[in-house]
Formats: sequence, C-alpha cells, structure tokens
Amino acid sequence: PGSSAAAPLPEEDCMKLNPSFLGIALSSLLAIDLWASKRLGVCAGEGSAWGSARPLMKVIEISGHGIPWLLGTFYGLCQSDSSAAREVLLNLLFALLLDLVLVAVVKGLVKRPRPTHNKMDMFVTISVDKYSFPSGHATRAALVCRFILRHLVLAVPLRVLVVLWALIVSISRVMLGRHNMTDVLFGLLLGYALYSVVEHCWLSPLSAPALFALW
Repeated sequence: PGSSAAAPLPEEDCMKLNPSFLGIALSSLLAIDLWASKRLGVCAGEGSAWGSARPLMKVIEISGHGIPWLLGTFYGLCQSDSSAAREVLLNLLFALLLDLVLVAVVKGLVKRPRPTHNKMDMFVTISVDKYSFPSGHATRAALVCRFILRHLVLAVPLRVLVVLWALIVSISRVMLGRHNMTDVLFGLLLGYALYSVVEHCWLSPLSAPALFALW
C-alpha cells in the first residue's frame, strides 16, 4: 500500500551514506599527499621541471642505497684491527640488515604502489621494491645518521653534513618521484625508532661472543 513506510536501508548502505569523520579526514590527507608529492616530483623525468638535476639526484639515491652501505660496512669489518671499531661496525651491519628486513616486511604488508609518475629505473631492486611504503632510503638515512652521530667522534661541520645528507636523501625520494611524502615521513620515523632498537640489542663480546669470535 502507498501509505506503508519505506523499508530501512541496509546497515552497510547507511555507513556509505554517512562516512565517519576519520574516514573523510584520512581520504583528504591521502589526496593532499598524492597531489603534493606529484607537484614536488620535479626530477621524476628528463622532461620534468628540474629534469637536468636528475643525474645528481640518482647519485644521491645510490648514496642511500642498502648495497653500498652493506658492502662498505662488511669491508671495514674485515679490514679493522681494532676491537672497538669491530664492535661498532658489527652493530652497524646488524642495524642495516634489520632495516632491510623490516622495510621489506612492511612494504609486503602494506603494498602501496609507487607514484604513477615514477620511472622504474632504480639502482638494484628486489621484488618488494615495486611498493612504496615506507621509503627504505629514508629509513636507512635516519638510522645511519643517528648511528654515526652517536658512535663516531666528528667535528661539528661533519656532524652537520651527516644530518644534511640524511635530509637530502629523504627529500630526493619525492623529487625523483620514487615516493609520496608520507612514505618518506614514515620512513624517517621508522629509522629513528629502529636505532633505539639497535642500541637496546647492542652486540658486544659479552652478549654475542660467538659473533666476535669470527673476527
């Protein structure tokens, strides 16, 4: 009959018609992140606004890549004749390996695709590198920066350079179009926190005698 009341909407339809404030806020932040990241990707291609700076950005990219850091740390560990230096280098190697594993796990779980304007011409990639969140370069930069500032005695200008390197590596990820801004920001926070884990699990001749016996 025409006087009968309309049937109520299913619960899921009501939820779609009345999205939560949190859902709207997250969607808005995601849209802003994607828009700003694309605008800042000024070196994403040769034809981009700062395309001529792309080769320099790729050199910076390599400076923050895991392979040079792993190989350099391992070489230093093999060549070192100081027990104190070996302890620091062994823990740096541990930190770098932990960083690689953690970033790969998070990327595999989140599976956020890289920005559409990214060119897949990165230096030595593995399967999870097709994903964007978080930025492994930013995570490594923050981790290595804290590690160096804590365990190496450096003059103030060199300490400033280390911090600048970490910031430039992180910024270059967005400029090259490799990552969105939230990928980099989360990567920096993750790397900063990861250093605290390394300090808590610090390897020493007392806590890991078998490892030090190898060297």
